[in-house]
Amino acid sequence: MINNGVKTFTGKKSVQILITQPRPESDKSPYFELERKYPIQLTFHPFIKLEPIPAREFRKQKIDLTIFSAVIFTSRNAIDHFFRMCEEMKVSINQDNKYFCITEAVALYLQKFILYRKRKVFYGADGTNKSMFDVINKHKENEKFLYVCSENQQDNEIVNWLKNNNCAFQLAFMYRSVSNDVKVVMDNQAFDIICFFTPSGVRSLFDNYPQFSQNGALIGAFGNNTVKAGEEAGLKVEIKAPAPHTPSMISALDNYLAAASKKK
Repeated sequence: MINNGVKTFTGKKSVQILITQPRPESDKSPYFELERKYPIQLTFHPFIKLEPIPAREFRKQKIDLTIFSAVIFTSRNAIDHFFRMCEEMKVSINQDNKYFCITEAVALYLQKFILYRKRKVFYGADGTNKSMFDVINKHKENEKFLYVCSENQQDNEIVNWLKNNNCAFQLAFMYRSVSNDVKVVMDNQAFDIICFFTPSGVRSLFDNYPQFSQNGALIGAFGNNTVKAGEEAGLKVEIKAPAPHTPSMISALDNYLAAASKKK
C-alpha cells in the first residue's frame, strides 16, 4: 500500500530488493547493514557487462594521453580502464596530473595506481555532479581535461558543463557497456524494489523484457541520467540519489525503508 507517497509492505516477511550491480566483495558493505536493520532480502545481479576497448581500437580516436593535465573519473571502472589503456599503449602519466572524481570512494580507489596526494586528487562533497563541478571550477584555469567514460554511457551533464564553462577537454572512450542476461534472477523472483545505477542498466532491463511492466515494484535510480532514462522508458522512479541528505543509493534506501517502517 502507499501512504503519503511511501509504500508500506504490509504482510510481507521480507522486502525483496534487487541491486543491479555485482555483490560487494566485503561482508562489511553498508548494504548488509541494511539487511540487519530492516526485514529485507537483497539480491545482487549486474545488469550490464563492461567490455574493454582495446588499444588498437582506441587509437582510432586519435587521442594523445600525454597532453592532458587533468582527468575526470565518475567510477572505479573508468579508473581501471584508464590505467589499463596507459599500460597497453605504454604511456607514462605525468606525476603532476590532477584527478577529479565524483565521490571520495572513487578518489580513494586511485591509491591502487598512483601515489595519493590531496593536492592533486579532488572530489565532490556529496557525490553529485554539481559538487564535482564546484571543485573543478576552482582548478580549471590552464588545465586540459580528459573525461574517461563508456562509449555509450557518457554523462551529458558533465559534457555540457565543460563546454559551457570554456574548459579545454576531450572525451576518451575506453570501454563500452553491453546488456547482461537478467532473466536468471527476474524469472524466478518478484522484487518489491529494483535499483538502477546507469542508463545502460535501464536499457538492459528492456533488452531482456521489451514489454516490462512495473506492476507495483518501486524503482530506485542513482544519478540524473539514470533517473531520466528510467522515466523516458516509462518507469516511475520513486527512490532517487544522490541528494543532499542521501548521497548514495544505500542512504536513499535507508531513508525510504525507515519512512516505510514508520507508516506501518
